[in-house]
Amino acid sequence: MISSLTGTVSHVGLHSAVIDVNGFGMQVQATPQTLSGLHVGAQATVSTALIVREDSMTLFGFAGPEEREVFETLLGVSGVGPRLALAVLAVHTPEAIRIAASSGDDKAFSKVPGIGPKGARRIVLELADKLVPLESGSPATPGNAWQGQVLAAMMGLGWSEKDAGAAIDAAIKESPETAASGDVGSILKLTLRRLGQDGARSSARTSVG
Repeated sequence: MISSLTGTVSHVGLHSAVIDVNGFGMQVQATPQTLSGLHVGAQATVSTALIVREDSMTLFGFAGPEEREVFETLLGVSGVGPRLALAVLAVHTPEAIRIAASSGDDKAFSKVPGIGPKGARRIVLELADKLVPLESGSPATPGNAWQGQVLAAMMGLGWSEKDAGAAIDAAIKESPETAASGDVGSILKLTLRRLGQDGARSSARTSVG
């Protein structure tokens, strides 16, 4: 098992890179984020996972062991192959994937090209007890458990999912410390205030027009 490579980067492409290890050019498939950290002529170390098939052997490269661990866990989901697992990591960070899996946020996985609603739901169900967040007290992300509660409350008050979601995102940017607290009541108040401010601005523009 090849778990890592250290050598000189000799080529960086759109989907892969070649690392020269003692005269052997090792090609690794990787996400755009991982590839952006590799520079031709520079020394680099990447964590790797070797996928062996009947007709091929493909080496996948990662910025660190955490990315590789999430990648390998994703491969345990029925219907998820290495390329789709890599696509998930291209869209979400490892921690965001952990949060989405543990909070049941199937919409996060639906954002990945090639994954539909049914596939996203299956991924959440199969990963629920396999991936848990590593960080605590971190700024809220779309996968945090409180967001579903706030969104449901907003929709119950008559706001559309689109408007409520946009207001939640704006509230997070305005007050990340409130979002990080995970206090549903405080986040809901902040979001309602944002909607009130945006509504007032919209009314003002209409009056002027």
